[in-house]
Amino acid sequence: MLRTQALNALRKSSRAFSTSLLSRSSASAPAPTLGFQLSEDQLSVQETARQFVREVVIPAAPHHDKTGEYPVDIIKQAWELGLVNCHIPTEYGGLGFGVFDSALVSEQLAYGCTGIQTAIEANTLAEAPVILAASDAQKKKYLGRMTEEPLMAAYCVTEPGAGSDVAGARTNAVKKGDKWIVNGQKMWITNGGKANWYFLLAKTDPEANAGKAFTGFIVDADSPGISVGRKEWNMGQRASDTRGITFEDVEVPDENRLGEVGQGFKIAMGAFDITRPLVASAAVGLAQRAMDEASAYALQRKTMGKYIIDHQAVAFMLADMAIQIEASRMMVWRAGWLRDQNKRNTYYASIAKALASETANKCASDAVQIFGGNGFNTEYPVEKLMRDAKIFTIYEGTSQIQRLIISRAVADMAKHNQK
Repeated sequence: MLRTQALNALRKSSRAFSTSLLSRSSASAPAPTLGFQLSEDQLSVQETARQFVREVVIPAAPHHDKTGEYPVDIIKQAWELGLVNCHIPTEYGGLGFGVFDSALVSEQLAYGCTGIQTAIEANTLAEAPVILAASDAQKKKYLGRMTEEPLMAAYCVTEPGAGSDVAGARTNAVKKGDKWIVNGQKMWITNGGKANWYFLLAKTDPEANAGKAFTGFIVDADSPGISVGRKEWNMGQRASDTRGITFEDVEVPDENRLGEVGQGFKIAMGAFDITRPLVASAAVGLAQRAMDEASAYALQRKTMGKYIIDHQAVAFMLADMAIQIEASRMMVWRAGWLRDQNKRNTYYASIAKALASETANKCASDAVQIFGGNGFNTEYPVEKLMRDAKIFTIYEGTSQIQRLIISRAVADMAKHNQK
């Protein structure tokens, strides 16, 4: 009973935040000046997420890591608090958070467990193309249902032979009357076995270049012809549900086509400007957890007659963590703020994703080092952080892909400056 009352109180705080956010984000309002002090509303929703993570996520995370059990009850509680699908526009029943405010939630959830956070954040990736390109009817049908009950969705783009090279995807859709017939296989799909519906990228013109060869679709997960593969047992983030999805003569009505034919690649890539800052914020959350665990341990562990935090070798490792975390968080905030102002943020989103991903890996590795032999043991939390961190440099665009995007932008700027 006390738990229910506490959750209801947290949910009320979250709903109050959404109302305040809506009032200050009207179309006629001038763009706010970028600052570094969070508003009272932002601090409130951040605290809502933080309290939920401390009370619910952190105690349960080791169990889900060891068993791989999908965190159904935790996701349901997070949904009740308004911490799931919080970016869905208010007109479709959501809270209407922007990328910046969603990043505040994402960082806190990841602090507790990035496997659980990834399961929740996968909804954002699937829903982003719908928010960007769907008709009003499609949004009401597919976004609306996500606010009515704790459903999951998945982004079906990656294939066994097409990860970073999205243009190499082979899943195809052929128009027959008022339907599309889809055949192909997707791989490494987060929430693949739990999704109510998928955003699917399929090739509709094999002769066209990548920019015009693909079309996006919304596909109900219970459509005949869809086969869900086994849950993959991954190195880390084991609470997340990752599977292969096979489409065999799956019929998709044309009314479920997302945007115009041939615009799928653009829609799919456009979603990353929304989701990469959120993935980066999750990496920041993991890095912050690593620093907090390491610094707390360093205050307790003694060697050579003093606490190890008083050894310069350890103290400087913690200082480097702080430098990297603060810099990463600022890049997340900048990328999120730009997107919320409808300004192009691709360059900054890639910087945030690359920097935060590598920060998470370095901080987790150094945390293990500070813990010494204990850090290598599963009884302590930092080995899980180290395993969980690795995927951040791989999914939603590898660190190498981010550098490709960044370097092209740098080259374009250099050329422009020479004119």
